[in-house]
Amino acid sequence: MISLILLPNHSLWFASANLEGDALHTLRVTLVDPNNVLQSWDPTLVNPCTWFHVTCNNENSVIRVDLGNAELSGHLVPELGVLKNLQYLELYSNNITGPIPSNLGNLTNLVSLDLYLNRFTGPIPESLGKLSKLRFLRLNNNTLTGSIPMSLTNITTLQVLDLSNNQLSGSVPDNGSFSLFTPISFANNLDLCGPVTSHPCPGSPPFSPPPPFIPPPPVSTPSGYGITGAIAGGVAAGAALLFAAPAIAFAWWRRRKPLDIFFDVPAEEDPEVHLGQLKRFSLRELQVASDGFSNKNILGRGGFGKVYKGRLADGTLVAVKRLKEERTPGGELQFQTEVEMISMAVHRNLLRLRGFCMTPTERLLVYPYMANGSVASCLREYLSTGKSSEKTDVFGYGIMLLELLTGQRAFDLARLANDDDVMLLDWVKGLLKEKKLEMLVDPDLQTNYEERELEQVIQVALLCTQGSPMERPKMSEVVRMLEGDGLAERWDEWQKVEILREEIDLSPNPNSDWIVDSTYNLHAVELSGPR
Repeated sequence: MISLILLPNHSLWFASANLEGDALHTLRVTLVDPNNVLQSWDPTLVNPCTWFHVTCNNENSVIRVDLGNAELSGHLVPELGVLKNLQYLELYSNNITGPIPSNLGNLTNLVSLDLYLNRFTGPIPESLGKLSKLRFLRLNNNTLTGSIPMSLTNITTLQVLDLSNNQLSGSVPDNGSFSLFTPISFANNLDLCGPVTSHPCPGSPPFSPPPPFIPPPPVSTPSGYGITGAIAGGVAAGAALLFAAPAIAFAWWRRRKPLDIFFDVPAEEDPEVHLGQLKRFSLRELQVASDGFSNKNILGRGGFGKVYKGRLADGTLVAVKRLKEERTPGGELQFQTEVEMISMAVHRNLLRLRGFCMTPTERLLVYPYMANGSVASCLREYLSTGKSSEKTDVFGYGIMLLELLTGQRAFDLARLANDDDVMLLDWVKGLLKEKKLEMLVDPDLQTNYEERELEQVIQVALLCTQGSPMERPKMSEVVRMLEGDGLAERWDEWQKVEILREEIDLSPNPNSDWIVDSTYNLHAVELSGPR
């Protein structure tokens, strides 16, 4: 009985999904796709929600079509009007021709209609005035003709309008939502006229001229008050102008303000893609957030691309990873699979993927911004060699001890030696031998330390950074030496070996850089022992 009740609802959803899939497949058939962007639009699938560049809601109804900058040509089809839940139709920067279908007026949930930078012809459909939720209407840089429909002024939600660089004609409406838009929205339409353009419409002046000045009849006043009255009148007029000027300036500013919304699209307007809790960002949003992927916002770079610092419209700081472009067959499916895998990686020591952006030419991942830098920035510099073992860790611990004692990073610490012919560790040995530890210790400590303890820590650091991995202590031995167990014996043994080395002249080349960088002489300094 339950299955009989549920069957009609399921059939209704199945029919709706197929109807939307049929409409999009009809569009695919009429478009020329040189880059196989629409390769995944397979009509044999149950619904179009698995197709690339198509986003659906929880009910498997299409809410977004992203085909911007895909080098498509052909024309649009009226069947698009069946996508009742469509919110975003992004077809900008293609070579699509023909008229704009009037059936797009049936997309009553549409928020953004971006058809700019194409080759559309014909008039703007009057039916677009029925799009009561529309916020962004960009039809610029086409070959549209005819007049601007008055019905568009009824769209009270309209925030961004761009009809520039077309062949429109007639009067530009100045009522309703159109009262907010400036000449930029209508630029380079030579046959448009009206107050918002520089061309007056035939039979009407560009501005209403003031009525002709008729001097008032002279008023007979006593001679003593004529000059006083004129001065009082001038003062009153000046005061009125003084108070009116800010109001006029504010009104002019309010008239221009809607232009700024174009660069401040709230993040909530982009629907979420249901890959866990991931959000699908628009490319424009991430471009604005990163200042057009400016070099000044680069946080790092690697084999897969660059990472940029960005600030979203709500002020949230993010790290945007821009992957290198790979226009290979199946690349989009691979990217989606990788995004799904990354989103499932949840660990307290891993950054949680916040969202992504996928267009025909861009692949971007969005992570929270971490102000303290990357893990690599906190690793010991010697790891740039790529060698790793237990003995490498011991070497790094010795360098870290020297950093703690001096308050300097290893590279900065090397500069303290102030001698290009002396390696860092040789310099430390010399200071220890000459009892000049005050030149090594962190100035912030001043004299608040025990010289004997300082000397012992330096001895441990030098033992950990011996040239041969086999001669370095184990970490368990390091712990015991820091506790005072066995350090003296180990240090005496090492001193004897050092004296012997000096006698047979096996010391490292004094003209090389400090020991951590001596990768040209690996027989003298090995960072990593056997694995």
